[in-house]
Formats: sequence, C-alpha cells, structure tokens
Amino acid sequence: MTTNNKTKDVGAEFKKLLADDSYLKIPKVGDIVKGQVLSASKKEVRLDIEGFTTGVIRGRELYQESPDYADLKTGDEVEATVVEIENENGEMELSFRFAGHRKVWDSLIGLKNQGLVIPAKILDANKGGLMVEVNRHKGFLPVSQLISEHYPRVQGGDKGKILEKLKQYVGQSFNVKVIDISENDDKLIVSEKAAWEEAQKEVISKYKVGDTVAGKITAVTDFGAFIEFDTNMEGLIHISEIAWQRIDDPRDFLKVGDQVKAAIINIDGAKIFLSIKKLIDDPWKNIEKKYQVGKVVKGKVIKANPFGLFVELDPEIHGLAHVSELSDKPNVDVKEIAKPGDIVEFRIISIEPTDHRLGLSIRALKEKPKEVEAKESSSASAEATKDKEKIKEEEPATAEEVEEKPKKKSKKKEEDKKE
Repeated sequence: MTTNNKTKDVGAEFKKLLADDSYLKIPKVGDIVKGQVLSASKKEVRLDIEGFTTGVIRGRELYQESPDYADLKTGDEVEATVVEIENENGEMELSFRFAGHRKVWDSLIGLKNQGLVIPAKILDANKGGLMVEVNRHKGFLPVSQLISEHYPRVQGGDKGKILEKLKQYVGQSFNVKVIDISENDDKLIVSEKAAWEEAQKEVISKYKVGDTVAGKITAVTDFGAFIEFDTNMEGLIHISEIAWQRIDDPRDFLKVGDQVKAAIINIDGAKIFLSIKKLIDDPWKNIEKKYQVGKVVKGKVIKANPFGLFVELDPEIHGLAHVSELSDKPNVDVKEIAKPGDIVEFRIISIEPTDHRLGLSIRALKEKPKEVEAKESSSASAEATKDKEKIKEEEPATAEEVEEKPKKKSKKKEEDKKE
C-alpha cells in the first residue's frame, strides 16, 4: 500500500514537471542563455549552460561589445546568444557579439530614460559635430549640442575653420546625456549642453529675473553677444537688447573682452537672457520734449529698403519714412529718393513713445502742421498693414524700429479738390 502510494506520488511529480514548460525548455537559435565559465582564453570561452550542455564561444563571436565580457575567469556567470544548437563536437555554439550588442543597447536606453550624465570619448569630427564613443558604442554629438566653451564660433561661419576647431577635441572626453536613440537605425545622439544644464540647475536657481550681473563679452555674433559672469555662467544679449536705438551689427557696439553690466530678463531652463539697455534710461520716455508731430527735422539715412528709409535723428532716436511718404509719385524707387549716409529733411507725422516708433515724411513737408496732425489721427491703410509684416521679416525685431502708417486724406482737402 505504501509502495503504491509512493509510486503514485512520484508519477504525479513527474507529470507536474512535464507540464512545466520551463523544465524541458530547450534553447533555440537566437535565444540568450546564461552559463558559468568553465575556461577562458583569447581563442575561445567554454560555458556550462545550466547543466544542460556545454557551450563554446570562439573566433569572431568573441567580439566584446559589452565590458561584461572583458577579463573573464572560471566561475563567472555570463550571457551569450545561441548561434547553433549543436556543432561538430556536440557542443552548443554561442556568441558574445549579439548578447553584448543587446546589453549595450539596453544600457543606453536606460541612460536616456534615467537622464544620467556619462563621459563620451571624442573619436573624430566633421562639419556637423563630433563622433563619440559611449559604453563602447559609437554615437554623434552635434555642434548645436556643445556647450558655449566648446562651440566653434568662427567669424563668417567658415566651415573649414569650424572643422579645424572641432578636430582639436579628438581624444578628449566630454560629459554628455543621451537625448535620442534608435536601435533599428543604429542611431545614438548625445548632448554636452544637456549635461551642462543638469549640472547648472543648482547654480542657476540663485538667479532671478531682474537681477543685474557683471561680466566679460566672450563672443559677438550677428544676432547678439554672449557674456560670461560668475563662475563659468554665460548669458545671451540679443541684438534688440544691446541699446535702445536700432542696431545693424552688434560689433559696432560690443567687442570680445568688453566688461559690461546687464539685467536678467528671462531664464529658460539653463539659458539666461540678458539686457544692457534695461540698465539705461529709455530715451523715448521724454521724447515729446525734443520732438513734436509737425516739426521739420533733418536726419541721416542709415538704411534704405523697398518699404522706406530708416533715419537717425540723433544717436538715440531713429525713425521711419514709409515709402508711401517719400513722394507723390506712385511706385517710387526708394533708392532714387535717398541712400545711406544722406542727410535729408523730413516732417514728423507720428510719435509713439511706448512702441518706440516715430514716423517721418517728405511728402508732408508741403503740408501745414495742422494737416499733419489731422493725418496722424486717421487710421492706417491696408497697404501699410501688409508692409508692416514684410518689414518685420526683413529687419531684426527691435523695439527701436519705427514705421509710418500711411494716412488718409482729410475730407476738407477732398472737398477743395472737387471745387
């Protein structure tokens, strides 16, 4: 009776094991298996695959993409990919290459998801950025993702000089964060800027909008200037924030090495935006004490475009003579009226201190001041509205740019013509 019961118990256990898929699970080609190192040399590594069989990794399959396979010794537990169930010696043929590749990509994906800062070795450079190595995998560090210290600021954007400067970083290591990854496309994009921003969070937190900082101009570009302050902190002074007047080239006002003070006007993540003009009294506040609508003034033309003339009345106040106010003739060519450098007489037809706009007119020189005032109170034409958008596209978005709103003729003038 007892024997029969034992036989029944054993049979039940055996059936249970047969029903357990994991018990009789035989690896197939492509599976990743775990094994314990039996022996390791430069030519081959032999593994005990969970007591099931012996596996061997040899030749090109020993390629170690993951650091987990470096310096293996007896007893170490590792993973390998099944290449062949049974080779000529009755052993399972394995590969470290595929398992290593999988491990590397899993680790890179983990780095991106966790937002960790890691070192990247610079292998080479091209005009678009730097080729790097992260966790034994090649990636790319675009120029746009370099910190300001490493950004290749080259006068005129000479691509040859940019590449020459980037080549200087080969062999160095930069701290980066993974910002884009795709195993299918074999794409790995990293950012030094993102890593720097991570490190600067605590430093930047002590600044707020409205603070004044003092520092040195480190670079001047077409769109503004960079200032270095505190300990390796850097901010951008946009061309529109350098001075109250209209600026064509920041280099006319600032040069590398200049010591300046600026106010913080915005903080976006680790980006700090500054203004020099905010620390200077706005010359437009009391402009009506100096200039009035109807007054005849002389100004120097500083720029001529199809929409009109930009005119300097004094170093701080600039105005615009819209093309519709230059002549009575239709379709007038602005270049025939004046060119940069010319001193021309105008009548002021509008002043908008809040928007830093001052309208000028040559046509209005023939009109009486009261007629000019009447024109100032009339609404702008649809044509001027369209031109306004075009001017904005062509010119920097500065508060100093002024533009004239074409005026409708007064009813009195039209009645006089009918008579």
